[in-house]
Amino acid sequence: MTRKPFSVRFKYMLGMVVDATGSGMYLPLSLLYFHHVTGLPLTQVGAIVTTAAVIGLVSNPVAGVLIDRFSARTVLVGGYVLRASAFCAYPLVDNGAAMFAVMLPVALGDTSYPPAIQSFVAEIVQGTERDKLLALQRSLRNAGMGVGGLLAGAALALDESGFYFVVLGAAAGYLLSAGLLSTIRTGTPARSGGGRVSRRGGYRMVARNRPFLGLTLLNVPTAFGYMVLSVALPVYLTRELDAPVSLVGVLYAVNTVGIAVLQIPVTRVLVKYRRTRAVALGAGIFALSFVGFAVLGVLSTGAVLIAGVFAATAAFTAGELLHGATASALVAQAAPEETRGRHLAVYQLSWAVPIALAPTVFTALLSVSATGMWLVLAVATAGSALGVLRLERDLPPASVHPVPPEAGAAASRTGSTRKAA
Repeated sequence: MTRKPFSVRFKYMLGMVVDATGSGMYLPLSLLYFHHVTGLPLTQVGAIVTTAAVIGLVSNPVAGVLIDRFSARTVLVGGYVLRASAFCAYPLVDNGAAMFAVMLPVALGDTSYPPAIQSFVAEIVQGTERDKLLALQRSLRNAGMGVGGLLAGAALALDESGFYFVVLGAAAGYLLSAGLLSTIRTGTPARSGGGRVSRRGGYRMVARNRPFLGLTLLNVPTAFGYMVLSVALPVYLTRELDAPVSLVGVLYAVNTVGIAVLQIPVTRVLVKYRRTRAVALGAGIFALSFVGFAVLGVLSTGAVLIAGVFAATAAFTAGELLHGATASALVAQAAPEETRGRHLAVYQLSWAVPIALAPTVFTALLSVSATGMWLVLAVATAGSALGVLRLERDLPPASVHPVPPEAGAAASRTGSTRKAA
């Protein structure tokens, strides 16, 4: 397969940056926005948001079917338009029922996004180009989220009407991203009616794909690990270690800036090796970082503690650099093309469930033993790393070994020449 034109990659990445900037404007203020405009207690706002998210999670299998039937681009663009429409209605919300009515389509769009975007990338590029594009995406999305947060802060600093600027700005970002991505042609096979070719059997094919299900289950501990930075670490640092609250923001900045700056050069090195090895190494380094956080509980306060916190956070960031983009490329390639949407919708559950349960699980573990929580996470992610290595031989070879598109095309031409001879 030949390398995709620069214009395709440029339009895709510009769409991702615009999306991330809009999301970065709104996500940090989602609860505060509805608390501000409706006057509802934060607990009630949180309950409504959670209810909509759970319903969206239940709809996840439908997203997989739609991707396989109508193409990833159609579902991706449709999700953007759905969320943009809901965001435009946000300024009209003045009670709990109206809030739920606008939150539900946003939750449905959010649920369809991960399997749709992964399927879309798999249709645009292959081989090592897929790893590199996903790395660039992670890097630019981190930067876009940061810019969005700064824009939101500036708008709110000027006037309370900045809340409306934030939600309408997010809506504009979704619409612009939809417009950019809708112009990208993927070459996906189509039926006479314009839909995508999809094998019969639906999710039964996914259920019979044991290696893919194994990869999905092994991702659950690592997905919980990803959540510590935003859920468990702030509580651990401030309540268990008596660290200042400001340190939480600094550590978050270290992580996001590290991903934005280093993801691309790291991935350029990783594409020379098996994806499973990089994913396992990333999970293993996560485990080491969690051991480091556990050790912090016995350190004295002061410079030693601060140095230890930064060292553990740096290790966590290194694990994310090794795991993130490579795991996405591995899973997208391991999913059969004809039912890729369904496969990736199932895989998305390995992220969605930990994201939903992390606050409850982490607070429960912290109440029992803070050190115990970190050690449980360390053991779980280390087990995930070992499991991925054992699963390596059962996965499709093309998913394990990144192959440059040019090399694949050359091999194909060579094979055709030999047959002709």
